[in-house]
Amino acid sequence: MIAKNRAASFEYFIEDKYEAGIVLEGNEVKSLRLGNVNLNDSFCLVKNGQVTLENAHIALYEKSSAFSVKNTRRPRKLLLHKKEIARIAGKIREKGYALVPLQLYFKDALVKVEIALCKGKHTYDKKQALAERDRKRDMQRAIKEYS
Repeated sequence: MIAKNRAASFEYFIEDKYEAGIVLEGNEVKSLRLGNVNLNDSFCLVKNGQVTLENAHIALYEKSSAFSVKNTRRPRKLLLHKKEIARIAGKIREKGYALVPLQLYFKDALVKVEIALCKGKHTYDKKQALAERDRKRDMQRAIKEYS
């Protein structure tokens, strides 16, 4: 795993997950191998039958040439099947759905992005999730002390 979007599970209810390839340049792959990527505040858009990853920061590889891309937050095309794109586009048209990248990882020599179809949480849902996490933590502590 290269990078994980930890805020996504806190901000959204994750419904469907998809694995997508990503179109990158050579120096971006080298930068990913060093772990120089940030998925915070990134999102995906569906335009003209194509899915793009927006606002994901992949730092410049320091040993790359002067002709490399200077925009570290450029839109990057994601590779999915047409049926998957159609299904995602239909769901996004519904109110409250968003397409969010969850993690970036290597699968053999290829870079893959796990994207999810998500529905936004309200503040009371977030508070409930925090309370549930605290209850689980307290329960684990009590079990540890008991045994």
